[in-house]
Amino acid sequence: MTTSTTGRTAATRHRVVIVGSGFGGLFAAKRLARADVDVTLVSRTVHHLFQPLLYQVATGILSEGEIAPATREVLKRQDNVRVLLGDVLDVDVAARTVTFAGEGTTTSLPYDSLVVAAGAGQSYFGNDRFAEHAPGMKTVDDALELRARIFTAFERAELATTREARDRALTFVVVGAGPTGVEMAGQIAELANRTLAGEYRSIATSTARIVLLDAGDRVLSSFDERLSRDTADRLRRLGVDVRTGGLVTDVDASGLTVRGTKDGRERRIDAETVVWAAGVEANPLGRLVAERAGAETDRAGRVKVEPDTSVPGHPEVFVVGDLMALDGLPGVAQVAIQSGKHAAATIAARAAGKPVPGAFRYWDKGSMATISRFAAVAEIGRIRLTGFVAWAAWLFVHLLYLIGFKNRVTTLLHWAISFVGRGRTQRAVTRQQIVARSVLERVEKERVGGTATDAHVSEAERQRA
Repeated sequence: MTTSTTGRTAATRHRVVIVGSGFGGLFAAKRLARADVDVTLVSRTVHHLFQPLLYQVATGILSEGEIAPATREVLKRQDNVRVLLGDVLDVDVAARTVTFAGEGTTTSLPYDSLVVAAGAGQSYFGNDRFAEHAPGMKTVDDALELRARIFTAFERAELATTREARDRALTFVVVGAGPTGVEMAGQIAELANRTLAGEYRSIATSTARIVLLDAGDRVLSSFDERLSRDTADRLRRLGVDVRTGGLVTDVDASGLTVRGTKDGRERRIDAETVVWAAGVEANPLGRLVAERAGAETDRAGRVKVEPDTSVPGHPEVFVVGDLMALDGLPGVAQVAIQSGKHAAATIAARAAGKPVPGAFRYWDKGSMATISRFAAVAEIGRIRLTGFVAWAAWLFVHLLYLIGFKNRVTTLLHWAISFVGRGRTQRAVTRQQIVARSVLERVEKERVGGTATDAHVSEAERQRA
């Protein structure tokens, strides 16, 4: 591994480093397009991910490319920005440097202003072992793994020689009844009832059992109660078994155990496919930045920031999106977009010697969730929408925020194929998608323990992958 340092010349403009290529990082970079600054965006992925549509990748409606355009392509016309692939290791707020590792090289990058937009990951509430058998819904890898698991489950059911094995293969459990969980459960039901109907000879896919679990007392708990009830009713009409008041206590290869929050009784659900959509936790970089800057974090690991999204005592460091704790704002795309833009506007004003915008004010544009084709719920201020009208509004809003004209067109085409017709164009799956994560994690643990390198991966593991 080599180490390099990106230094400063006398003619260098104000240097801005942005960590993360999600909504907060990307929109901060775009907001600085006309500013008299030089921007370096560091990200651990080469793409910007439109996370709200991950469930459609997982259920075969969209390809990963349509919701994850290359960051370099998005920003190629912006001359004052460069993109670097790497994983941030450290932030020195005194020396104003960011250290990151990428492709065998560790680089120290100086900054005058820093925007940390590293986002959040899946939370298993202290039970990280659940992840082995219950993938989350936060990355492209997660969506591709889930797609392989879901479609392969129907293949296993077709091959099953006993009713018990067939029923277990045809049982799908979604943990977490927020928007992601509701959307995922609805689309698995659509797959079983419409898309795959008539394609198998030994099974009726419509007999698949879809269970939606939540520890709370209702689905979509952040929405109006009437919308929550309407959502639960529509899901049940699709054949989804909606269960609330159940806390998952264990997950293994053949199912999960759920304890009732009221009676304390434990119940077993046999299922080979479990989707975890139950919670989020801040990227560990948040705690690192807080520690280096002497700031505080909340219980979820989000950094407590000033009203302008800067870190207390360090006005040159901004934390935005899912990683910031400010006024109880939720970890949603609009918060990330607006806070990223605000931090960038502040930086641009300072670089130009102009008055800064002041405190960040979030404009709540509402919440939406799809249930099935032609059915959704939307909450926009005091307006409550359900059914087709809400679904049409959902389509429009999500098309609007997709990055790139090409992606909008192809997404609209695939929606027409899936929602008007019955087809799903993204059904190619591989065994590698299912096993790659666990194999990579095992290899990484061995490497950290000093017992293995890439060359020592067993032949059996190579064949499984």
